[in-house]
Amino acid sequence: MLATLKKGKSILLLGPRQTGKTTVINRLPFDLFISLIQPPVRQRYEKNIGLLIGEIEALAEQEGRPVIVAIDEVQKLPVVMDVAQDLVDRKIAIFVLTGSSARKLKRHEHINLLPGRVIPYVMDPLSYPEIDIKKYALEDLLLYGALPEVALTKKPEDKDELLRAYVSIYLEEVRAEALIRDLPSFAKFLTLAASESGNPVNYLKLSQEIGVAHSTIKSYYQILDDCLVVERIEPYTKSSVRKKLQRSQKYIFFDLGVRKVAAEEGNLPKKETLGKLFEQFVALELLKTVRVNKANMQLYYWRDTDGPEVDWVLSKEGELIPIEVKWTDSPSLKDAKHLATFIHEYDEATHGYVVCRTPRKVKLSDQVDALPWAELYNLIG
Repeated sequence: MLATLKKGKSILLLGPRQTGKTTVINRLPFDLFISLIQPPVRQRYEKNIGLLIGEIEALAEQEGRPVIVAIDEVQKLPVVMDVAQDLVDRKIAIFVLTGSSARKLKRHEHINLLPGRVIPYVMDPLSYPEIDIKKYALEDLLLYGALPEVALTKKPEDKDELLRAYVSIYLEEVRAEALIRDLPSFAKFLTLAASESGNPVNYLKLSQEIGVAHSTIKSYYQILDDCLVVERIEPYTKSSVRKKLQRSQKYIFFDLGVRKVAAEEGNLPKKETLGKLFEQFVALELLKTVRVNKANMQLYYWRDTDGPEVDWVLSKEGELIPIEVKWTDSPSLKDAKHLATFIHEYDEATHGYVVCRTPRKVKLSDQVDALPWAELYNLIG
């Protein structure tokens, strides 16, 4: 980000609350910091946005150069994006803007008029390389997630308390921002969506269980997506031989600890549940790594409703990398049978991987390797 600022480009840093956005921008050389999370500050500019413009103009005149202005939680006052566009174009300021929701910004007509002026970044929870795995086992990552404050907390009961508070406060903000009137239905949806995290979404099933319209369930998922609570993963549907490929999206909660609390689950999952959580963990880690490296890649899943499925498919510069995730430390060729099917059917796929708990890489066939989960980042390159 510092290199971006040195080039005279502004930054839009999006990410869920408590992922460390404020900590990051406090390490940057800004001339003015404004937090819109503080009601008195926000209300002052809501009454007169011209005050913000005048303050920045006065500071730039005083410094005799374009000033760097950091504004936290910009979605609280979307008109700030208009101010940024104007002051950037007039070479008066360079901005570092953060937000924990893209919902209001996406609605705002000028947000898409800033390419070339604002460089977007995404702030995720901690990724595996940022955590001391000697102190934080894989099972902990699956149960408690990787929000920085939670990761630095030692006692499991304290981790749970932090996560419960997070879900209560942050998701209440989500409900308030989306102006949801039927709070009981949304609360029930949230619990079911967390429980179904990582599965192809079944709008009809959720609609029947909650007792709201099919379209309402879709709008609820869009709210979670806009507010950065879930990651949406599309199915890979291109095929010359299959006509029944799954076409529903998968939604994965951005943090597995938040998912657990939202789903109202405990800390003693069954083996099959650990396998599902491990599958979601691998997807989240791949997404984080792609974003950190600004890589031109896309993550999909592949599933024939009447046959084989592959957990994740990484599309990388015209190449397809199929990935199976298994909760095992003794992988075998049996774990790779669907990978072999995928590689046989797609010319773009030449090699597949079983990501598992093996301590070392294992060659399962000429086209498939078993990979330790701690090395899955090598797939990004």
